[in-house]
This record gives sequence, structure tokens and C-alpha cells, in this order.
Amino acid sequence: MNRLVPRPARRGELLAAGAAAVTVVLWASAFVSIRSAGTAYSPGALALGRLLAGALTLGVICLWRREGPPPRAAWRGIAISGLLWFGFYMVALNWGEQQVDAGTAALVVNVGPILIALLGARLLGDAMPPRLLAGMAVSFAGAVTVGLSMSGEGGSSLLGVVLCLLAAVAYAGGVVAQKPALGVASPLQVTTYGCLVGAVACLPFAGQLVSEAARAPLSATLNMVYLGVFPTALAFTTWAYALARTTAGRMGATTYAVPALVVLMSWLALGEVPGPVTLAGGALCLAGVAVSRSGPGGASRSATAMGRPARKQGRKRGRAPGQRDEAQDRPLPDRA
Repeated sequence: MNRLVPRPARRGELLAAGAAAVTVVLWASAFVSIRSAGTAYSPGALALGRLLAGALTLGVICLWRREGPPPRAAWRGIAISGLLWFGFYMVALNWGEQQVDAGTAALVVNVGPILIALLGARLLGDAMPPRLLAGMAVSFAGAVTVGLSMSGEGGSSLLGVVLCLLAAVAYAGGVVAQKPALGVASPLQVTTYGCLVGAVACLPFAGQLVSEAARAPLSATLNMVYLGVFPTALAFTTWAYALARTTAGRMGATTYAVPALVVLMSWLALGEVPGPVTLAGGALCLAGVAVSRSGPGGASRSATAMGRPARKQGRKRGRAPGQRDEAQDRPLPDRA
């Protein structure tokens, strides 16, 4: 017998899907801005400038919303994700993509979502349904196809490959560390303080940022600020909102839509007309995302499985200070 999904649960699913869509669109838009800002700023300076702009934006929003600091229980996950994802990942990726061609970068960096699924299953107890694995395999093939088709005649160095691999590992570790923190703190708190941790970790590049900003063209600096305000402050917050309502593996698989959107945005903004192979790769990316997020009641089961431990924990220890009750945003458990 078919069961109707409660209206609050359906609303929560739609909001989470919308938040994930905002994230992938803004992360795809970062491609154009990085192309511009990267010609005037070194990898560390670009990462620091982006994080400072993001932290300032998030700080203003927190003051406006009167959002206090996160509970103590969230700090471990925030600190780890801030160091790995906001800090190390951005520097390593900026540096690595200067050393390798686009195809190699796509092959290595897009291992990240696969690592997220594996770490999520091992450390968080996330399920790995066959549809998720199949969809990620299809999307990974599409991402590599897009990268290879958009590669120029650039070469690849061992250093660049290692940096891209380290970036993928840091990305996966940061996401998995962030997930438990979202159980006791709001997405805005987790994102704001994670961005602050990353900015502090990148402070050794402050001298480079000041000297390069003095001679950088205005367009490059504006693109760096854009990276901080939208792909960092806004997109990481919407990511955290969606991640709090699904599994790390499913969210990681969703980011495979980014290469397809990059193709479209490069076409519209940079005049880079995609060839048939590039279009085929983009289609594979989107098809894989659709497969990984499909399945009868897949989203509901994911949220339900996550909701049960949270409610059980809440009965034992109560909610931490500042923690919001998000049970109404999640589907109700299936009943026989």
C-alpha cells in the first residue's frame, strides 16, 4: 500500500534539493572567476582573499540573524572541516590546477565524491545502495570525459597530480567531519566558523595577498571577492543545509553536476563552444546524478535513517544549547 509523504517532510525534501541546486550552480560559476583571478593571484593569496571575503559576509549575516557561536560539541567537526576543506583544499586545488591539464585534474579531483561515499560508510554508517554506486560511476566517467575534451596541450607534473589528489582527500575528509557537526549546530554556524578556521590557516599568505592586490587588475580582485561571497559564503551554507538532511555520499554524488554546468557557463560567459565529446561527458554527469538520487523512497529513507539516531540521542541527553529541532523537516519513519 502506498504511503503519502507528510507535507512537512515533503517541504523539507524540496528545500534540501533546492539548496543543493544552488550549491552546484554557484560552484560551477566559480570556474569562470578562478580563471580570471588566478592570472593575477597566487594559489595561497587567492585562497586567503576568498576566505576573508566569505568570512566577512558570513559574519555580517550572523550578526543580522543574532546567531551565536556553535555548541562545544560541534567544534571538533568545524575545526577539522575548516582546516581540511576551507583551508588546505582551496590552496592545494588552486596550486594543483596550475601544474596539470584539465583532463588530469578532472580524473584526480573527482575521486573526491567517491572517497566521501567510502568514508561516510566507514565512519558515519551511511548506506551505499547500488543506485548510488552506479550513478557515481557514470558521473565520474562523464567528469573525466569533460576534462579530457576541454584539455589543451598543457602537460601534467607529478607535483600537480599529488596536489590534486591531496585536494580530493582533504575535500572528502572535510565533508565527513562536517556532517556530525551539523547534528548539533546550524548550517550557518558550521559554515561561518569553518570559513574562519580556514582563513586563519591561510594567514601565512597575507603578505602575498597584499602585494599582489596592489598590482592586480580590478577585474581579478572583483572575481576574488565574488568567489568569497557567492561560491563560498552562500554556496557552502546551502551545502551544509542540504548535507544536514541527507547522507554525505548522496551529497558528494550531487556535485558531479558541476562539470556539466561548467561546460554550459564556459559556453555562455567565455565563448568556449563545447564539442560533441564534451556535451556527451556533461550528459553522463547529469545522468549519473539522476541515477544516484533516484530510487523508490531513496531520499525519504536517507533522512529517516539519519533522523532516528538524532531523536534517540535527544531523548537521552537533550538538545545542545542553540540546537534546532529539525525533526519536522524530515520524513516520518516507515511503519509496517
